[in-house]
Amino acid sequence: MSAAKVKAQQIIDENAVVVFSKSYCPYCRATKSLLNEKHAKYFLMELDQVDDGAALQDALEEITGQRSVPNIFISQQHIGGNSDLQAKKSQLDNLLKSAGAIEA
Repeated sequence: MSAAKVKAQQIIDENAVVVFSKSYCPYCRATKSLLNEKHAKYFLMELDQVDDGAALQDALEEITGQRSVPNIFISQQHIGGNSDLQAKKSQLDNLLKSAGAIEA
């Protein structure tokens, strides 16, 4: 297993909510905005601002089958991208509460 895949999996395993993002991506901004509105605690990894970002993006594609960002996980479950998160808006409070990412 590649070092990037191990690192990506470790980040997913150790955090209730993870957003793999790129700082300039409008869909990523929409995801971060929604999570910030909910006052969710989340781990953010800007793939364009870390040395191994490209390798991590390759690893995420192996793990999830999704290459695009944002790549979102809640309670170690792959949610998908921004449109998937926005589609879950009505369930989001419960998902975040059960993940321990927002105050109940």
